[in-house]
Amino acid sequence: MPADPSRIVTARQMLAHLGLTPADLAAHPEPSRRMPTLAEYLPRVAAAASPGTRRTYGTYWNRMAAILGHLRLDEVTASDIEALQRQVTAGARSRRTSRHGRHAGEHAIAAARAVYRRAVADGYLTAADSPAHRVAKPRRLPNPRRALTPDELQDINVVARTSGNDVILDALLLRLHTETACRRGGALALRLVDLDTRHCLVRLTEKGGTLRWQPITPTLAERLLEHAEARGAVLPADRLLRYRNGRPISSRRYDHLWRRIGDRLLWVAAQGISTHWLRHTTLTWVERHYGYGIARAYAGHTDRRGPATTTYIKADLHAVATALAAMAGQPHPLAAFTPTPDR
Repeated sequence: MPADPSRIVTARQMLAHLGLTPADLAAHPEPSRRMPTLAEYLPRVAAAASPGTRRTYGTYWNRMAAILGHLRLDEVTASDIEALQRQVTAGARSRRTSRHGRHAGEHAIAAARAVYRRAVADGYLTAADSPAHRVAKPRRLPNPRRALTPDELQDINVVARTSGNDVILDALLLRLHTETACRRGGALALRLVDLDTRHCLVRLTEKGGTLRWQPITPTLAERLLEHAEARGAVLPADRLLRYRNGRPISSRRYDHLWRRIGDRLLWVAAQGISTHWLRHTTLTWVERHYGYGIARAYAGHTDRRGPATTTYIKADLHAVATALAAMAGQPHPLAAFTPTPDR
C-alpha cells in the first residue's frame, strides 16, 4: 500500500522543525540492548525462579557459571551445553537410587533450557536461538519402583519400630506416608494448622504448590496431635513433625531412616527402596480395589494430561476416605459407606 503523500510532507516538516533529515535517522539507529554474559544473567534467572526450581537447578546453574560464565548468551553453542551435560553425568555422585549419572545429565539440560527460556522471555534471543533446546535430553529409563508386598511392608515397619534413636517418629512417618501416599515434601511442610482431628484430615502442600485435604485414620490423627504437642508445636504455623529436642525434622531424617533399614534388610538397600515406594504401594492398592478415578484423587493428581475420560471420573473426598477406611480397616467420619472393597 503506497504511503499517503500528505503524511510524507507532514513528516518532512516535523523533521525540518527538529533540525533533522531522513539521513540522520538512518545514521543513528535505535541502540540495541547489550547482551549479558551467562555469569551476569544467571542471578536474574535464579531470582525469578521458584524455591523448588532453585533447589533442583541451582547446582547446575553454578556449574554453568563456572564453565561457560565468560560467554555471552548468544555465544554459547549446543556443543557447549552437550559438553556440560557429559561432565555432569561423569561426575555425578553415586547414591542408592542413582542411575549412573543419567538423571544428573537430564537435569543439566533442563537447567540450561530454563535459562534460555528466560532469555527468550526477556527479549535477548528468539526461541530458535536457544542452544539448550537443540540438545536432546537422555531418554528416561523405566521407573524401577513398584508396590511393596504386605510382608515387605511389615518387615520395614518392624525395623523402623525396633531400631534407631527415635522409633516413635520413624513409625509415625511410615504410617503417615502409607495412609496418605504423600510425598516427602508434603509431610515436611505439615503445620499444626494443617491437622484437622475432628474430620481426620491433613492438608498437604506438594509439587507445584498443589493443596489438598487428605483423609487419615482417627488413630493417626490422634498420634500426630500427641506428637506435635509433646514436642513443642504450639502456634498454628509451627511444623508438625519434630525431633525430640523440638526442632522440625528435615529430609535428612528420611535419609537416615532408609539407610538404617537398608543396613538391616539387604533387599531394601539392593533395590534402592525409599519413601516414594510407599506411595506406589498405597496407590496400587487403591487402584486395584476402587478404580483409577479414586486412585487419581487419592494421589492428588490434578493435571489435565491423559485421556479425556479423566474429566468425568473425578472422585471426591468421601470416596477417598472410603478407600482409606477399607485399606486401614478403620472407620472414617467422611467415608461414604461401610467399605467393602471388591477383591
